[in-house]
Amino acid sequence: MFRALDEAAADTWNSITATRFFRDALTAGEIVGTKVSSEAGGFVRSAGYSCALEHDRIATISWPWEWSFSMLQDAALLQLRLLANALQEDCALSDATPFNYQFEGVKPLLMDTGSLVVLREGQTWEGYRQFCEQFLNPLLLQAWKGVDFQPWLRGRLEGITAEQFSHLLSARDLLRRGALTHVWLHARLSRHGQAVSVSDSLSSAGFHKDIILRNVAGLQKIVRDLRWAPGRSSWSEYVQQCPHVTDDEPVKSAFVREACVQFSPGMVWDIGCNQGHYSRIAAEFSRVLALDSDHLTIDRLYQRLRDEASASRTPGRITPLIFNVADPAPSLGWRHQERPCLEERSRPDLVFSLALIHHLVIGSNLRLGDVLDWLHSLQSGVVLEWVDRQDPMVVQMLKNRRDIFSDYHEERLLEELTGRFTILRSVQLPSKTRRLYLLQPVSGTVTGKRTVG
Repeated sequence: MFRALDEAAADTWNSITATRFFRDALTAGEIVGTKVSSEAGGFVRSAGYSCALEHDRIATISWPWEWSFSMLQDAALLQLRLLANALQEDCALSDATPFNYQFEGVKPLLMDTGSLVVLREGQTWEGYRQFCEQFLNPLLLQAWKGVDFQPWLRGRLEGITAEQFSHLLSARDLLRRGALTHVWLHARLSRHGQAVSVSDSLSSAGFHKDIILRNVAGLQKIVRDLRWAPGRSSWSEYVQQCPHVTDDEPVKSAFVREACVQFSPGMVWDIGCNQGHYSRIAAEFSRVLALDSDHLTIDRLYQRLRDEASASRTPGRITPLIFNVADPAPSLGWRHQERPCLEERSRPDLVFSLALIHHLVIGSNLRLGDVLDWLHSLQSGVVLEWVDRQDPMVVQMLKNRRDIFSDYHEERLLEELTGRFTILRSVQLPSKTRRLYLLQPVSGTVTGKRTVG
């Protein structure tokens, strides 16, 4: 990945790279690996630029509405830590958006090196309002009100305004640390049509960088002390509630490992990953996106992986993300190209669809053929777990609703697989109500109304 710099940007880059905070952050993996490129230098100079930077490629780009609470919190703390360290050497970060950050495994890093600037005399923290709207307010919404922030960020790329968030606060909430300064005051100034950057209002009173440092230190304490700890969610106790799932685990693990050996994937999607057991197996062979629609499940998995990575001082190969197959985030932003959907950012070589198909067909009212169409469109190998109608989970799902799912039968599954996939291998699990299939996609076929290949 290359970035062309004009003369002014190159001068800034040279000043930034001469600082200790930058070298330390780069060594610690807190900033994406970057160097001046000799390979692209001639081309960019012929185009009128001064030089080019070469960035290490990040395996998968993710967006804040795919992150859990702890992921957004860790990215916010990295933003504040980098800013505080930069200020010590008269530098700063010009903006403060989570879109500047990505995850390598479970380690956040600054991707936008262009946001590193030299601090001008009398300069305020230009990214303060942005930090509040895109980092702080979403975190407060989750920690204080127990409301998932992801739909809010997915619905508005600029985040949650102070005025919007202030309407949700009770009188008791206003007594919490940071509520008056970082929410109520912003909302009040916004309603009166005034600038909403507190640091701007301080510049006329003998402003200097110590004011920013105090503001950053206060925000660090607020963000670090935030906690979101619900007792349970719909799927956080799934394994404990389904003992037959535990009985199937040894055979499933062996099947998954054999599939990884056979496909030698560079990227695996584990859809409906839950506690991440099979993601860990896949990580022995490749990078993994551990995907689940349940926020709490992903947050707990991220925390466990983060703690393990900290102990080993490696970022790991698994990145947990919130992803709902039945309600995926579309491409967003300018012309629907600024923030592409997951399928445009990552292409798997192997997909795990374990104990998922019944939730999509029965739980989300999707046609079996359409689900298989989507899996086929990924053009990757698939480990598919079929859960039949006698399985306790399916029985429970159909208990209090009319059974309209005439296509949910294994015989129909085999019919629908024809023309879409070749069955390489299958095995009945010990529970007797579940079967695993290893599928190879058939390329260049017509499925439904779409041509794939």
